[in-house]
Amino acid sequence: MRAKQHLETLLKGIVEDKGWSWPEKAVIEPPKERKFGDLAANVAMMLAREAKMAPRQIAEQIAAELESRQDPAIRNVEIAGPGFLNIFFTPQFWRQTLEDILEQGERYGESDMGHGKRVQVEFVSANPTGPLHIGHGRGAALGDSLCRILKKSGHDVEAEYYVNDAGRQMRILGESIHYRVLQALERCPEEPEDYYRGDYVRDIAAGVLAQHPELPDLDERQAVDLCREYGMTAILAGIKEDLRQFGVHHDVWFSEASLVNDGKVDETFANLEQRGMAYTEDGAFWFKSTDLGDDKDRVLRKSNGDTTYFASDIAYHDNKYQRGFDLVVDIWGADHHGYIPRMQAAVEALGRKGDLEVILVQLVNLLQGGEQVAMSTRAGKFETLKDVVDEVGADAARYIFLSRKSDSKLDFDLELVKQKTMDNPVYYVQYAHARIHSVRRKAEELNMGPAPIKEHFLTHLNTEEDMDLLRIMERYPDAVQAAAETLSPHVISNFLQELASTLHKYYTMHHVVSAEPEPCRARLLLMHCVASVLANGLHLLGVNAPERM
Repeated sequence: MRAKQHLETLLKGIVEDKGWSWPEKAVIEPPKERKFGDLAANVAMMLAREAKMAPRQIAEQIAAELESRQDPAIRNVEIAGPGFLNIFFTPQFWRQTLEDILEQGERYGESDMGHGKRVQVEFVSANPTGPLHIGHGRGAALGDSLCRILKKSGHDVEAEYYVNDAGRQMRILGESIHYRVLQALERCPEEPEDYYRGDYVRDIAAGVLAQHPELPDLDERQAVDLCREYGMTAILAGIKEDLRQFGVHHDVWFSEASLVNDGKVDETFANLEQRGMAYTEDGAFWFKSTDLGDDKDRVLRKSNGDTTYFASDIAYHDNKYQRGFDLVVDIWGADHHGYIPRMQAAVEALGRKGDLEVILVQLVNLLQGGEQVAMSTRAGKFETLKDVVDEVGADAARYIFLSRKSDSKLDFDLELVKQKTMDNPVYYVQYAHARIHSVRRKAEELNMGPAPIKEHFLTHLNTEEDMDLLRIMERYPDAVQAAAETLSPHVISNFLQELASTLHKYYTMHHVVSAEPEPCRARLLLMHCVASVLANGLHLLGVNAPERM
């Protein structure tokens, strides 16, 4: 970030002095290959029309001006291809990164990019009809990490869980528990066509019967309602505990039933009707979604008075914006892909076009010994999030979930993530942090500590491997900003893999503790800063940075 900002300031000054305007499409970014410099700029090509010159001729003028200014940060400027400017920075410039890291500590990577923008991230929001499974875990890790990243980038963030405590699924849960109660008493009830079969339902049935022995003799509707409420409360408590053990926090647990009970659905209907986006026909209430590109209008309230899921979702989002959020981020399962345009149309109808971002989370293929583990909540055949966390730990699970873009399918190999080898991605990164602390402990035994920030010491950081570590750490604030801008925590995990890889390579090529005193202290300072950046990045993923492994 510092390198890009510095170069952009220099180039803008030169462009202004030449009487040209800075092109909107000018890009400054690291080239694909290191031999083409630390940063490359296409500004000369973007200026060709305004300057009425060949891009290479413009690049030659800009390069000459850069060199004449003798900026201490710029080592060399080269022109490539049709007019790319390839910029090489001095070792002194890269070494200054250490001062930034030392001075900012845990704040390194922070920015005010969000300018206090209020963002709500709603994630997990699984029906309280059974324990969280591994797929929910991926969405949980994604949402929690995204909240951390957005906060680090200057946003005012609130995490929310939408409790689906109304509707058909909750009724099925109540009927399933009631069925198991009667079955346990050998009342020989008729098996429901559609019900939850997991062993957890039997456990809940035993619990509600112990607390309410009168249950079997109640009117069926009253008994099912009692089973539903007891089951929902028990399951929701389990969900909250599983998330706590997984290191996931929600600021708000929002009840779907409260939307109806508090009249929020009717308020939203009135709002849509006032905006000319809803109407009544054939006794039903319709959303005029064809006005926003849908192939047909959608029913919000049926002629029998029942509201649809879509109606609750619109009311829920209306409520979010009424609470003052500038941006709403929903994290959904990939099977909801077709629902996105409809929901965004509803948000547009509420007057908030562009204020909804939806992130899709693809399925997780759980493997054990190379074989896929079947999962089905309704059939009771699934690997719960709790089981996975108990098996491999929260750190390993979170890191694997965040190692790839969320809309890509993910293979989660239980055996691999338990291994303490370099093939295990989370071990690879955590070991880099622990390795540095091991080196520091050895140095302390020899009364050797990191060097102070003085050029006399820092000149000992003069190898290409030193520069590689410095260049990567300088990019960390860029990685955090990119993760926030694209709502993509995997950007951080990719960065950490690269930094850890560079650190492990450095360790095999250069002595630290056994080096001469001054190079040793300089390298200890470098190691200290690498550990600090690794810890900062792991924190954004909700993963611990151990000092011993």
